[in-house]
Amino acid sequence: MATTEVEASVSVEQTIPARKPHFGLTVLLLVIIGAAVGYASTWFAGASAGSFDAKQINSGDTAWVMVASALVMIMTPAVGFFYGGMVNRKNVVSLVKQSVLILGLVSIQWVVIGYSLVFGTDFGGVIGGFDFLGLRGVGFAPNAGYAGTIPQLTFMIFQAMFAIITPALIIGSFVERIRFRTLVLFVILWSTLVYDPIAHWVWGIGGWLHTLGALDFAGGTVVHISAGFGGLAAAIAIGKRRTYRKGEAPTPHNIPFILLGAALLWFGWFGFNAGSALAASPLSVSAFVVTNIAAAAAALTWMTLSWAENKKPSATATAIGAVCGLVAITPASGFVGPVASIAIGVIAGLVTYLMVMLRNRKISIDDTLDVWAAHGMGGLTGAILTGVFAEKAINGAGNNGLLFGNPGQLLIQLLAVAVTLTFSFVATFILLKLLSPLGLRVSGKEEAEGLDLAVHGEEAYQD
Repeated sequence: MATTEVEASVSVEQTIPARKPHFGLTVLLLVIIGAAVGYASTWFAGASAGSFDAKQINSGDTAWVMVASALVMIMTPAVGFFYGGMVNRKNVVSLVKQSVLILGLVSIQWVVIGYSLVFGTDFGGVIGGFDFLGLRGVGFAPNAGYAGTIPQLTFMIFQAMFAIITPALIIGSFVERIRFRTLVLFVILWSTLVYDPIAHWVWGIGGWLHTLGALDFAGGTVVHISAGFGGLAAAIAIGKRRTYRKGEAPTPHNIPFILLGAALLWFGWFGFNAGSALAASPLSVSAFVVTNIAAAAAALTWMTLSWAENKKPSATATAIGAVCGLVAITPASGFVGPVASIAIGVIAGLVTYLMVMLRNRKISIDDTLDVWAAHGMGGLTGAILTGVFAEKAINGAGNNGLLFGNPGQLLIQLLAVAVTLTFSFVATFILLKLLSPLGLRVSGKEEAEGLDLAVHGEEAYQD
């Protein structure tokens, strides 16, 4: 009996993997970091609270922007499901994992430095200063320059969700092959060096495009053009999948995931656009309404085009079309009316569908899930059409567009688009080239096995 117990004990010990030496070092390092950050918190005591006049705070506006922040937050894992359904079954865990990773990484980057670089005191129209470093001075009192009826902390967390989702959109350009450690560094650096400057140019007080009068209500240039053209640069820098064949689109492994992801994105986008009014106001209602209309128009456009092309109305195409419509209405949502939003949805649906066909059939770039076509060209279309359809009667803080007597606004929109896409493309390409010594992609063996098992050691499905 004793012998049996000893043998059983030995057997159990053999099944438990030995802890590698670096595990202990990792634990020690995390303890040191936690202790150091904990002590540093004394330097920021009360810095994110501060005195405030309760009469300045509108509880309804504050509640709405907090809800909108939560709606935008759920969009990031929704991107993981949306993309995950489009890839093969060996890589779906990696897509959802990457989206959750980005949610964690950029949340911390935004608190430490990102918010300050975007909304801190302007330096030359190019970048914000360090006055909000670690959220010092970002407290209960409103920042009247941005949102005068809600705590600045509320404004901060709402804007954080935009910073988070933008790099999450890019991952669709290099699915099934990105090296995980390189992705971690890329996300941190891209958020700091690409997203934060663009966001300051367009949204920051003193930002040069903001001063020029560029209109971007909720992120057509800041989020979608930067992600779309950054994704195109990443696809070129990282290279094609080993299974890539020109003219062959990836075969979706789980269409219900695509539909679920699209539905969650559509739901969350009401927070994305209507929340950008930063108040529970008539403007917020207007943005909510046109967001739904444009998504519907683009979904029907994609469905019709897929029906005409393939003789069957594709569910996947309908879902992708809805997302493209949401992308296009984003910059215009606070400036255009319902009828104009139908036009934006139809035009953007047509442009993005044709761009997917062009990239797939004529261009040998493995932007695997067509981030450039959907987000880059969708955002570009919406930003330009904002300069056509914008009405000051809808938003007094905006301007009229071409159709309402102000052709100059269209020229400003064209400049903002050109600058944003050029900067994002060039900066992303250079950044990845600088990271290339670390290895941009997994080995051929790991790519063939799939990132779920090769990188994460987990499977979505067990047959």
